[in-house]
Amino acid sequence: MSRRFVDLSIFFENEVASDPPPYRPRIEYIDHQASRAGMLAYYPGMRPDDQPDGEGWAVEKVELITHNGTHLDAPWHYHPTMDGGRRAITIDEVPLEWCFQPGVKLDFRHFPDGYVATAADVEAELKRIGHEVRPLEIVVVNTRAGSRYGNDDYVDAGCGMGAEATMYLLERGVRLTGTDAWSWDAPFSHTAKKYAQTHDASIVWEGHKAGRHIGYCHLEKLHNLEALPPTGFMVSCFPCKIRGASAGWTRAVAIFDDDLVRRSREDT
Repeated sequence: MSRRFVDLSIFFENEVASDPPPYRPRIEYIDHQASRAGMLAYYPGMRPDDQPDGEGWAVEKVELITHNGTHLDAPWHYHPTMDGGRRAITIDEVPLEWCFQPGVKLDFRHFPDGYVATAADVEAELKRIGHEVRPLEIVVVNTRAGSRYGNDDYVDAGCGMGAEATMYLLERGVRLTGTDAWSWDAPFSHTAKKYAQTHDASIVWEGHKAGRHIGYCHLEKLHNLEALPPTGFMVSCFPCKIRGASAGWTRAVAIFDDDLVRRSREDT
């Protein structure tokens, strides 16, 4: 049995506009030279040249928020309640079975930046790829934002998933979705312009807020979705276990394993 893996995650890195300026990750690299004094402090009497090549260890100091990098949002991020009133679960409470399921890719790269996808858009794309959504499948959305990672316009790129598009998936048993854009919803800059014209507050974060009705998780800032076929792969996206948190970082991966995909589909 052979398996092929596709990395769906972006980097934690400095100097890339992966988030608005106040929220970007900060990484301090401490190399083998800079760490020597700290290493020697553990062993009184040891000299630098007692170690091979006089080198210490490499270590990094990282400042992050839980929504940096490729991460999984928990229902608690969207609203205090889900499923019509039950307390929303935090990232450490997300069922692990949600995080390893067959994947489905919707190709929405043709939609312009700021577009809000509808239920009709989802239905049309599923018809185009000849697929009927099954419960617990992980549905990922390939937007134009995926091609803009590493550029200053990344945060403002791509379409978003509106409330009715999100509910279309949730009502069919999907509990985990994903996007290669900065947000599951349309970029904030585009929504802000629409709000300024209409003062309709229902358009703000509408895809996220669908979780009030049916609890679900979504991945944000995925990458390499253009390398995936519409179906025929598994997605693994187990989040870091942070007690009571609204999100957790994940190394999202697509796994191509025909036997594994077939068995999973038979189970559903």
